[in-house]
Amino acid sequence: MRGTHRILAMIVALLALQLGSLIAPAYACGCGAMIPDRNHRIGVDRETSALRWDGRTEQIVMRFTVRGDAERAAWIMPVPGRADVTLGDAELFDALDDLTRPEYRTRHHFWPRGGNWPFDMGTSDGAAGAAPGKGAPDVGVVGRERLGPFDVARLTAGDPDALSDWLKTNGFELSDRLAAELTPYVEQKWEYVAVRLAPDTTDAGTGTSTAVQVLGGELTPLRISFASDRLVYPMRLSRLARTPQSLGLYVLADHRMEPRDDIGGARPEVRFAGEIEGTEGEALASLTGGRQVYLTALEQEFPVPSRIDGDHVLRTVADTPYREVIHTDRLLTVGDGIPVWLLTVSGVLLAVGGAVVAVRLRRRRPAVRSAA
Repeated sequence: MRGTHRILAMIVALLALQLGSLIAPAYACGCGAMIPDRNHRIGVDRETSALRWDGRTEQIVMRFTVRGDAERAAWIMPVPGRADVTLGDAELFDALDDLTRPEYRTRHHFWPRGGNWPFDMGTSDGAAGAAPGKGAPDVGVVGRERLGPFDVARLTAGDPDALSDWLKTNGFELSDRLAAELTPYVEQKWEYVAVRLAPDTTDAGTGTSTAVQVLGGELTPLRISFASDRLVYPMRLSRLARTPQSLGLYVLADHRMEPRDDIGGARPEVRFAGEIEGTEGEALASLTGGRQVYLTALEQEFPVPSRIDGDHVLRTVADTPYREVIHTDRLLTVGDGIPVWLLTVSGVLLAVGGAVVAVRLRRRRPAVRSAA
């Protein structure tokens, strides 16, 4: 009986844990913290950002892919200087995806492998900032505007608790844990971009309200620009995420650039590195100014977000070009798909067989005796 009770207790505990994970909000976002309204949940499955840095100004174009049942959500992003915020262009990421697409090559092998006859009768092709002035209020509102589905507030703060209070008073949900994580940015005198997201519920043609929709899929990109003498990508707030995080970065600069360290995640992987013309479509030209730039595409996984211990600071490295190559292995054949190995082996066997026959025939010939 005791064993049965223990098993039942474990099952109840597991169910409670699962239920809690469904109800609790997910703080997910590589460069900030996304918070849904209460009693709803939201998660960021994927965050992709394009970073443009010319040595003086940094621009970040961010796109989130979200899931959940929230009708609205908010997030906050620390930035090292005074920020300008505009809507981004989703076509930018289509252009960058095309430029960094892997190269596909066919690689032939001579001997049969799994999936080739006679090992398998089927076929299988394996593929492989500016600080508030003296005497300034604890929270200063630099600007606030409506950009498409975004309500954007640009803020300064000299106290994390005051920042937390302002956000809550103005409809930005903020957890106590998140307020504590903002303290290092306040101490460094960074500024903040606070964003509330909600699907557009107004018909552009009639001006009438439509049915409220939940946030889901790819959200409209947001473009944030600020002065910076180094290329930095804020990540510290992602340590509050409760599920593994995935980050994709497209870095456009004068040279190839990579993170200085992994900041608590898996080692960043380079998917592409090379010079590109900054004129591949209006969206890319708008970001690069139409100039030739060096593009580095990076991927990083954060299996345990709580281990994130800082922000990404990227540094210049050697301009070594790289493009991912995906091989398709195929058996070497001729004609109507006849394996070369089969023809070769058959030819060798025939040659060996012929040689054996010739030797036997030679041995059977009677010896010719010469006359005495």
